[in-house]
This record gives sequence, C-alpha cells and structure tokens, in this order.
Amino acid sequence: MGKMSRSFGLLFLVFSLIFGLTNCTVGRIFRHNIPALNDYKHFPVRNIDKPAAAYSFQRAEKSIAPDSITVGRKKGQTFKQFLASTNSVAFLIIRRDTILFEEYLQGYRPESLVPSYSMAKSITSILIGFAIQDGLISSVDAPVREFLPELSKDFDGLTVKDILQMTTNLKFNEGYFNPFGSVARLYYGTNMRKSVKKMRRNTKEKKKFAYKSGNTQLLGAILEAAIQKKYPEKSISAYLQEKLWQPLGMEFAATWSLDSRKHKMEKTFCCLNACARDYAKIGQLYLQKGKWQGQQILPKSWVETSTKLDETDGAAWFYQYQWWLPTKDGDFYARGVLGQYIYVNPAKNLVIVRLGKGLGGLNWGAFFADLARYY
Repeated sequence: MGKMSRSFGLLFLVFSLIFGLTNCTVGRIFRHNIPALNDYKHFPVRNIDKPAAAYSFQRAEKSIAPDSITVGRKKGQTFKQFLASTNSVAFLIIRRDTILFEEYLQGYRPESLVPSYSMAKSITSILIGFAIQDGLISSVDAPVREFLPELSKDFDGLTVKDILQMTTNLKFNEGYFNPFGSVARLYYGTNMRKSVKKMRRNTKEKKKFAYKSGNTQLLGAILEAAIQKKYPEKSISAYLQEKLWQPLGMEFAATWSLDSRKHKMEKTFCCLNACARDYAKIGQLYLQKGKWQGQQILPKSWVETSTKLDETDGAAWFYQYQWWLPTKDGDFYARGVLGQYIYVNPAKNLVIVRLGKGLGGLNWGAFFADLARYY
C-alpha cells in the first residue's frame, strides 16, 4: 500500500508539474503537444487591422469546380467531397484576379482565422524585401551580426541571404511532432530573443541548404532590429499592417502569435493568423510581380529573385528566399505544416489557396500541378 501511495504521489507530482507550468515552454509542450488550427487561441497575439476600404476579387458568374481532376480523388467524388476527404477547411482558385471556385468546410467560413504555420516564412521574406526597399536593411549581403551583435561568433561572415536560403548550417532539430525537438521548443517557447541568442552553427562544413525553422526566427530578429533602429516602437506586426495589410485592402483583421505577453516577439517562422481570401491576396501580389492596382509596392526584382532557380553558394533549386519551387516551370508556393498553401502559377495566371487540418494523405504539389493544367 505504501509503495502504491508513493507511485500515485509521484504521478500526481509529474502531472502537477506539467499542467502547472502553463506559462513556460515545457508546460506548453505537454499541454498542447501537436500543432492544431486552434493553437492561436492559446498564445498571446498582436492585432493587425484591416483597412477602412477592402479590395475584393472579382467573382465568376458561376463557380467552376474542377470535377475532372483525378489526382488523389476517388471515382465518382465531386470536388467538394474530395476536399472534405482530405481534411481541408478552405479552398480558393483565382485566375486573373477572379475567384473561380471558393469552398469552406468543417464549419469554417470566409471570416475564419486559420494559422499560416510555415507560410509565415514566405511572408517574413516579403517583409525583408520591404525593409530593403525602405533602406532599413542595405541588401541581402548585409552581415547578420550587423543587426544582432549579441550572436555567437559562429555567425561571423553570415549574411541575410544565407538565412533566406537556409544555407546557414544551423544546429537545429526540425520536427513539430517531436515534443523535445528544437522547433517544438521554439513553437512553444516564451522568449524568442533568448532562443535566437543561444543559436549556434556548424562552422566546419560548407554552407548547404537544410530546412530549419530557426533560420526564419533569426530572420525575424534581424527584421525587428532593422525596423526598431529607425522606429523604436514599431513591431513586426505593425510593419506588416503598414506594408501589406493596408495597401492590399485585406478583407479581415489578422493576428500574429507572440512568444509571451512579457517579451512580445512575433513567431516569424510559423504563426500569422489570417483568412483565406487575404492569404490569396499575398499570392496575387507575387503573381503580379509586386504590383497592386497599378502601383509597384514591392520591387519586381525582389519577387523575381525570391522565386527563381539558384543553386549557388549551397542553395537548393527548390527553395528560394523562403518560398518552395515544386517544379522548374516557374510556379512556387508558401507551405505550412498542416497543409496550408498559397500556390502561384504565373504561366496560368493562377493563385490557389488550400487550408487544412492536415495533409489528408495527398501530395499537394502534384495536385496543384495537375489542377493548373486543368485551367
């Protein structure tokens, strides 16, 4: 009986520690564990306001559902049934600024916030482009330690471009579903600046591409430092609101998840929370090479460089400036861990947004390529 009591006592202590530490990294990891679409409700956020007047896509007279698409679909399924079977919550197809198809599932609506997950990496890259245009960062060749002198000397010689291309040889374990991995600790962490300061690199190897979310949080720290050098009180979220949310006439307000109420740093590697049509506008901006309603708001050269093939200095052809290139035909996409996508196909004047609770067992890259051929 005494042994059993001690066992129950130990078990009680463990659970007390886990559930009592809700404001620290370990507590968050055990409490929430696997990323989910309602995670943004658990984290503090900064608000991103919509403009007074919204821009609306045109809409086709009749919804054009691509029911003849075969990739991933069972015989006899309608396209809507296919989306339901793949755990999708939103799907938009836009061609030449016109919505051809729009569907919401599982209780989601046009105004529903959906976490971007790693689509935020591509959006952080866009903000770096704006920061260079605004003179806050001299160029992609600027040294990392110019902005973050507190970093280890491991980062000597490293540039902003190296981080954009993820060729940093960062010592970082990727894997959301490992509760003790680096990315889980970053996702549930409560002090991003401290986490960035503790980062280290493998300096003994040549630079080569390796997808590691720590790179984008490092990029966010550079962006924040560059902004606040000139505008001490301006956050990354405020900069996003100024450079994208207002000019693009986003239909809905958004939020960006923070590490904690105390430290208030945006999780730039993962956690913008927005609605499907507004994600589509980001794709449309890139489809139009940085132009919006006749005005060049982001340099055309930035968009082109961000999405062109480049294998120099350790880069991988399929990953450029935090965007994925699924083929060598000019298409590209932003991608999140639960199957969040902003897909852009310039040859077809096509933007596709897919948001979901998981991948649904589908190779979405192959699916988008097939879908683009349909149009």
